[in-house]
Amino acid sequence: MALFSRRPKKPAESPTPAPEPAADVEPEAGVEPAAGVEPEAGTEPAEAASDAQTDAAASVPISVSSFGGLGVGPGAPRTAEPTQPAAGSATQAAGPTPPRPRVGVREWMRTAPEPTETIAGLHDNALLHAALGRVGDAPPAQALLDVARQLLQGHVFLRVKGDARALLAEGKGLPLAVATVGERSFALAYSSGAALQASLRADGDADTSAMAQPVLTVLRHVISSTHDGLILDPASSPSRAVLPKELLQRAVEQADPKLTVKTLLAAPRTMAVSAEVAEALTRVPLWVAVGTADSGARGLAESRSADGTRHLEVYSHPLEVAVMGRGDNAAPITPAQLSRALRTDEGITGVIVDPGGPWLRLSRDELAPVLALS
Repeated sequence: MALFSRRPKKPAESPTPAPEPAADVEPEAGVEPAAGVEPEAGTEPAEAASDAQTDAAASVPISVSSFGGLGVGPGAPRTAEPTQPAAGSATQAAGPTPPRPRVGVREWMRTAPEPTETIAGLHDNALLHAALGRVGDAPPAQALLDVARQLLQGHVFLRVKGDARALLAEGKGLPLAVATVGERSFALAYSSGAALQASLRADGDADTSAMAQPVLTVLRHVISSTHDGLILDPASSPSRAVLPKELLQRAVEQADPKLTVKTLLAAPRTMAVSAEVAEALTRVPLWVAVGTADSGARGLAESRSADGTRHLEVYSHPLEVAVMGRGDNAAPITPAQLSRALRTDEGITGVIVDPGGPWLRLSRDELAPVLALS
């Protein structure tokens, strides 16, 4: 399999045709939202989100490309913090924005931030919190895509009216805080203890308690409810985001039901992580970035380092492709197809998983379980 390069002043290599689309991934069966969840009435929107922010969120392009991915247009802006896992990349951003740097990479891009507790006993979702912290520095659509992809791991906090433990012990529903913006309502969730404290300071309602829930449980509740979406860290402007239901639904539909790879990459790195990710690549939904070289030929994106090593870019979700801001389409690829691609082109050194970060580079030796599929 030959992969194209769009480096300036160098001819493009013959591209590999995009893989055939795989069947849509269905959400995991049997995972239900918390029972009896009801919205809290009367929550004021002033500290939750402005109409302008909501409109910006609703305008995020969520069109399905021919490969079934959550795409962005060819001229889409990049994030203010460019993410690059290797010294070189086979594709660059289109349009007037400058290309991503080709040398060096900050360590925080490779691994998730260190776990934090801004409230004792509550483990923050550090990746989501960091993505929300970048909202004010990036174009709205690109910032929301970054937040949406980092939402697909770990947990979020919910604020409940009253004592959550007592309500659950009594078998009662949990009245979750919501915000209304015009005629629309949004569920509220928080990435960290600090964001919870900011909301408490904003509304002064001390008769609330916090509970952590797996992110897919929360997203499925929002999707199945009458809410129009989800507001994250509502009182932490500008580090807050409004995610419309359409985006959330598409993200869940195309996600691995167990978020296996995202969870592994977000966890503290151990000696076993490479083997665990390689094994996961044999059974989870995978995606590649399909783009157009300067010659007009279509091909798959790869990362190239200064020493000539080549790593095929592999993604855990279409949002991971979209956030790169290069105008590529996300194409599903089965583990067996990935195995055949690696065997066909012996020049490929390995793969790099989720180049937007946190990322992991795997060698051909480490990919033995994948190579064994063909």
